[in-house]
Amino acid sequence: MIDALAGLFGNGTLGLLALEPPGRGSFLLAGFLNSVMIAVGATVVGLCLGVCGAWCKLYGGPVARDLAAVYTTIVRAVPELVLILILYFAGADLLNKALAAFGYPPTDIPGVAAGIFVLGVVQGAYSTEVLRGAILAIPQGQIEAARAYGMSPSLIMRRITLPAMLPFAIPGLANLWLIATKDTALLAIVGVNELTQVTRTAAGATKAYFTFFMAAGAIYLALTLFSGAIIGRIERWARRGMPSVAGAGR
Repeated sequence: MIDALAGLFGNGTLGLLALEPPGRGSFLLAGFLNSVMIAVGATVVGLCLGVCGAWCKLYGGPVARDLAAVYTTIVRAVPELVLILILYFAGADLLNKALAAFGYPPTDIPGVAAGIFVLGVVQGAYSTEVLRGAILAIPQGQIEAARAYGMSPSLIMRRITLPAMLPFAIPGLANLWLIATKDTALLAIVGVNELTQVTRTAAGATKAYFTFFMAAGAIYLALTLFSGAIIGRIERWARRGMPSVAGAGR
């Protein structure tokens, strides 16, 4: 896909990007790679938080269930841009205060790492509900049969729960991945050098706003189409042996 994007920058109207010294097209590609890195990292962090949150809501004690409910309620209620501003600035301030309390000097958090953390926290709340719903969609007879065979909880999770929940979880998780790729653009407000921020900087320097933002839009579209093709294959693999559903894998 990178080669295709490079060709996009080297031909036609978008070739103007490569003519701007020292090559604005390479800056956009660097921003694109940062956006993908942030989206992948945020998705992984969100999945980890989602697994913990779903487990707390379904199998945890009263305190764990209440904490998970508060987490998902707050994150899903507050606009994502507000959460990004709170977590990005307040999180860095709290970290430096904690370091100071232990006698360490303050530190600057890399923009990519901060972006992964911020979007990961947001993704975690939605992943919690997606995974919780997928687990609840598993026919309870399968779980009861596994218990009747004497399977341990960990074995039930590995042999029954995870394989059975995948077909129900993949559509929701795929949607969260696509949202994560677009939410990286919100990090431009705090100066993270992802695709939108780099595009805005290049467009402001050259005044070629239409060209640069159309190029950025084309890159986001290419990423979405590529992701959709991969997700479709994964969904068809997860649903193998199951009755076909109209539109599945699209």
